[in-house]
Amino acid sequence: MKIEHILEKGSGNLNEDAVVIEKNLFGVFDGATSLERKTFENGKTGGFLASSEAESVFRKNHFPLIDLARGANKAICHRMMAHGVDLSRKENLWSTSAAVIRLKDNTLEWVQTGDAYIILIFHDGSHKVLIEQDDHDYETLCLWPARKEAGNPGMEKALADQIRKKRCEMNLTYGVLNGEDKAIDFLHHGYEPLDQVKDILLFTDGLSIPSELPEKKKNFSPLVDLYQTLGLGGLKNRIREMEDLDPQCSRYPRFKPHDDIAAISIRGLSLSSKNSLQ
Repeated sequence: MKIEHILEKGSGNLNEDAVVIEKNLFGVFDGATSLERKTFENGKTGGFLASSEAESVFRKNHFPLIDLARGANKAICHRMMAHGVDLSRKENLWSTSAAVIRLKDNTLEWVQTGDAYIILIFHDGSHKVLIEQDDHDYETLCLWPARKEAGNPGMEKALADQIRKKRCEMNLTYGVLNGEDKAIDFLHHGYEPLDQVKDILLFTDGLSIPSELPEKKKNFSPLVDLYQTLGLGGLKNRIREMEDLDPQCSRYPRFKPHDDIAAISIRGLSLSSKNSLQ
């Protein structure tokens, strides 16, 4: 069995993604800073602190994953309170997506929320995305191509309003860990047998292949095909190459030239290696 991971900063000043690899537990986290853009603790963003807090809780690896997710959500809340964040305003909240798995007794336990993903790849080449959901950024990205059109000065404001609107829908129409009690209602959790699984791929949305047209529901087949051909590092390099050709984010609508990436691949699973991770 071969385990690889990537933790790479994007275009921002700080990598707000995080990775945890702790014995038989593996996870990725994608932090999001509040819209007020405050920093704390010598320049750390809320997104960085949220993903770091979640990573720290999951690293304990001592409770069922659903309980660790609840603990991570509470820890984020307490950290915000310690810094005087106004929790009554959603746009002020720090948040993180999360995708975490644990391997034990030929079974995969998993928990997920937000736009972090878990894909199982089987020996016959097929794959399964554990949670298939609408992309909550779809409506925002649909506005993106028009933001610089001549004669449309109101588009930047419309885009900013849409971003704020979507942020205020956290744990109402989509889930994240952001300290709110309702975050627990949006946790996805389950178990999967590993008998036919060859590879497991966990990643934040920075590893998504750029698309000219926003997708309401992402199609991960091209990503899986490239991963199986190029490996995790090769997939990441291909994505960065595509982004480099579109530095203004005009061909491929996205929020920044390069997003942070957190990703883990577990390749060559076998019954003996699964049982060794207990």
